[in-house]
Amino acid sequence: MAKAAKMIKVEQIGSAIRRHHSQRETLIGLKLNKIGRVTELQDTPAIRGMIAKVQHLVRVVDEK
Repeated sequence: MAKAAKMIKVEQIGSAIRRHHSQRETLIGLKLNKIGRVTELQDTPAIRGMIAKVQHLVRVVDEK
């Protein structure tokens, strides 16, 4: 039986206005583009790296 993937909930708390283009693209990659939006993603090293890149704009709500 396959092991269930760990999931992580991420919420956008900062605006992408006046941010570098790469940070805007990272938010879109995380499926975030408006303040207050929450998305649930798989907890992988790639996603963790994306969160670290925009850590001043997002917060981790819940880790399962």
